[in-house]
Amino acid sequence: MCLGIPGRIVELEPGSDLARVDVAGVVREINLALLDGPFHPGEYILIHTGFALERMTPEEAAAALAVFDAGFDAEFDAGSDSFDEMPAGPP
Repeated sequence: MCLGIPGRIVELEPGSDLARVDVAGVVREINLALLDGPFHPGEYILIHTGFALERMTPEEAAAALAVFDAGFDAEFDAGSDSFDEMPAGPP
């Protein structure tokens, strides 16, 4: 199973397929080579293992991030106080 997370393009590296992308508040370097350009700062993309897999609308990105937030909130509300204590998958 693959897990992708939305990110917002912050800055494009001129002359390369790399961009600085805000991923849940952390800016990371992401490779855009798998998608057709051009790209613009402010656009949302779905990211997996450092590569952009598809473009997203701001609404799609917000909905996906809300699912992550709800899942993590539920785990921590259930008593986990760190990611180390979170279950690895379905029982």
